[in-house]
Amino acid sequence: MVKEKQVRSTAAKQHIREILSKSETAMSQPEILEHSEGICDRVTIYRVLDRLLHEGEIHRAVGMDGITRYASCRQCDHDHGHQHDHLHFSCEVCGEVTCLEKVVPVLKLPRGYQAREASYMISGICPDCG
Repeated sequence: MVKEKQVRSTAAKQHIREILSKSETAMSQPEILEHSEGICDRVTIYRVLDRLLHEGEIHRAVGMDGITRYASCRQCDHDHGHQHDHLHFSCEVCGEVTCLEKVVPVLKLPRGYQAREASYMISGICPDCG
């Protein structure tokens, strides 16, 4: 008899999940640490982020500034390979990275190429800064 693997849920994991779900923008690890209210340290945050990525609850986007940010998966299609094929927008003024989940780019690769992962980042000025 095989037991179903149970996902560990710690206070830190739940707190980080809540921080990301309440945020309108993708957040960097230092930003998450700033909002963690001392519940966890930066190493714990990295471990929890890795676990949430692996479990498909969040995704990451690397901004034009090279900083990795994380966001909750709100409209991901878990039944079809859990892909994050939406655009991300990086504001040149405020630095925030926003998921543009209702904008899906069209990508046509040459014959023989197989896409496994893609990152779509657009740089410009967000509505709040424009």
